[in-house]
Amino acid sequence: MSEKPWEKMIELARRSSNVRLEEYVESLSTADIGWALERLDPEERREVLAAMTPEAAAELIEEVHDVQSAELLETLETAEAAAIFNLLPSADQADLIAELPAPEAEAVLAAMDPVEARDARLLGRYPPDVAGGIMMTEFLAFSEDSTIGRVLAELRRNAEVYSDYDVQYIYITSGSGKLVGVLRLRDVVLARSDRRVTDVMISNPLSVGVDATLEDLAEFFREHAFFGVPVLDDGRLVGIVKRAATREALKDQEVEDHLKTVGIVGGEELRSMKTLVRSRRRLSWLSVNILLNIAAASVIALYQDTLAQVIALAVFLPIISDMSGCSGNQAVAVSLRELSLGVVKPFEVLHVASREAVVGVINGLVLGVLISLAGLLYTGNPYLGVVVGAALAVNTVVAVLIGGTVPLILRGRGLDPALASGPILTTVTDMCGFFLALSMASLMLERLAG
Repeated sequence: MSEKPWEKMIELARRSSNVRLEEYVESLSTADIGWALERLDPEERREVLAAMTPEAAAELIEEVHDVQSAELLETLETAEAAAIFNLLPSADQADLIAELPAPEAEAVLAAMDPVEARDARLLGRYPPDVAGGIMMTEFLAFSEDSTIGRVLAELRRNAEVYSDYDVQYIYITSGSGKLVGVLRLRDVVLARSDRRVTDVMISNPLSVGVDATLEDLAEFFREHAFFGVPVLDDGRLVGIVKRAATREALKDQEVEDHLKTVGIVGGEELRSMKTLVRSRRRLSWLSVNILLNIAAASVIALYQDTLAQVIALAVFLPIISDMSGCSGNQAVAVSLRELSLGVVKPFEVLHVASREAVVGVINGLVLGVLISLAGLLYTGNPYLGVVVGAALAVNTVVAVLIGGTVPLILRGRGLDPALASGPILTTVTDMCGFFLALSMASLMLERLAG
């Protein structure tokens, strides 16, 4: 794109050309909208949103990431933000409320339509990684004493409202709100209007509980080719989880886990966020990591006499540390992926360890031989090659065992494996790698220094 979209957006907003602004925003891809908003300062973002109708602003909010959406809404007055919130799907409302500071979130909820605010509060009670946290509360439900004619009349009367519901099924509930059946739209259209819905519905439909995890939902949709699944709370129908929402939530979880493994403690960061917030999130991990690195470096201090006599070891210690860390991080990534998919459980530590040990031995031997040859070529001393090769080979096995099992152990203890696995792995592999190389070098000091 030759022009800068943020310049065009602010130009149209300042010319009070809201129709052209909305048409221009609609012509942009989701990526370009996010790119443009990232380049606008808070006041310019407010100008853009204020120049749009609430309906168009809500569509724009839906296009970008939750973090950007929250930043946009924070620039508005409470009443303006509430007007946009009222037009968002319930799942998006809950996500954004969670991103806003508590006082601002409460003020927006208080200014919203009471029904919309109630649904947002309901969804806000659930974590984002369970069915209750990603379900939508916009669905069609009728009581079990309804007739097909009544259902059709209701659909026609509120056609404009229901057009945004992605209607595939109609849910039949008891007087207490418990799910008793599902009605397919084709059955509604083809059945006689005087028939009761209970005569046509599918009884005892499949469902999930509000506490079903993303892994449970992924497994459900792998087994069943459904558009969505009803969510129950003590038997009562409270929402619908769509297949697409599950897929998106799993993708977001993977991205968040990756950010955590590199020390982004909040699991999310954009450079438009407040500088001090970004700095604090990074430092909370880096400050701990520097202490762990000092502990690893203390191993070198114990063998400083050996290192002084075999200075060539200083060249290979970082290689041993880095290569082992890379092997361990690969194992961490696989364990996090398997945990997210539900194909491995936290108690299967021995199973994972046995699988990783085989890969670790093979890769350790190959990498050990390669670094041995490098050591021989670098110094001409075969004993140095043996020391660094053996150290890397053994440390690779240690690294993959730790990388594969630590995430499971942490998850089993209720800790965040994405955040804690990296520092633990780095510290242990560094200490172990340094110890192996320097202790073996001390035992072969005469041959290495000679």
